[in-house]
Amino acid sequence: MLIDTHCHLDAAEFDTDRSQIARQALDQGVAMIVVPAIMRSNFDEVIALSRQHQNCSYALGIHPLFVDRSSEDDLNTLERYVETHQPVAIGEIGLDYFITKDNQARQIHFFTEQLKIAKHHDLPVLLHVRRSVDDVLKYVRRYSLVGGIAHAFNGSQQQAEQFIDLGFKLGFGGAMTYSRALRIRELARKLPLEAIVLETDSPDIPPEWVGQQGRNTPLELKKIAEVLADLRGENLAQVIDITGSNAKKVLPKIGDLCTRPHALH
Repeated sequence: MLIDTHCHLDAAEFDTDRSQIARQALDQGVAMIVVPAIMRSNFDEVIALSRQHQNCSYALGIHPLFVDRSSEDDLNTLERYVETHQPVAIGEIGLDYFITKDNQARQIHFFTEQLKIAKHHDLPVLLHVRRSVDDVLKYVRRYSLVGGIAHAFNGSQQQAEQFIDLGFKLGFGGAMTYSRALRIRELARKLPLEAIVLETDSPDIPPEWVGQQGRNTPLELKKIAEVLADLRGENLAQVIDITGSNAKKVLPKIGDLCTRPHALH
C-alpha cells in the first residue's frame, strides 16, 4: 500500500487542482496522504481537506519556522483541537537550525510544549529535524513518546539507529532520488526496510525528474518507491507493501482511514 506520510496538500500551489490531485493519487494507488499543519491558521484547512477526500488525513502542529508568528494561545488551541478533532499525529513540529538559530530558545519552547501534548494524548509526532538532529533526539527521549516519523531524514547512521530505538520510522522522499545525495542514498540502502516510510513533502523537495521548475505532488510517490527499490535491489511490490505497513504501524489511526467509505468531493 502506497502511503505518502508527509504532503502539504493544503499549500497554495494546489489551489487550482487540489481535488483532482487527490483523486488521481488514489487512482494511482496512493491509499493515504498525511497532511500536516504548520501553524494555527491552517488547522481548519487540513481538517476540511481530510473530510473532503477519502485518501487524506491530517496532523496538527506548529512548525519551527512559524514559531515567531505563533503565540502561547496557539498552543492552547492545539490542545483543544487535539481533544476534539483526533488528528493522526502531532506535526509538523521540531527544530530548524538551518534557516536561523537566533530564536532557538523559542523553537525549543514550542517544540517541547507540543511534545507534552503528544505525550498526554498518546499520539505519534511528525518531526522536522533540519540541522538539529541531536537536539531533537534529546527532547524526544525526555518525553518518552509512542513514536513517530523523522521527516525528510538526512542524519547519520548512528542518529538513524537512535530514532529507530525510540520507536520512530524515517521518512525518505525526493532527496533520495538525486545521485549526488550520497549519504541519504546510502542510508536508504542500509537501513532495515521496516524502519522506512515514504513521503513526497510536496510541493517541497521535488524528486530529480521534477526538478526545481516543476511541481512536486503525491503522484510522484510510486516513482520514489521505485528509486528505493532499485537502491536496495528489492522487489517494488515488497517495498510498497512494507513501507505502507510501517506507516500504519507508526501512525495507527490511518489504518482505519484507509478503508473508510468514499467521501464527497
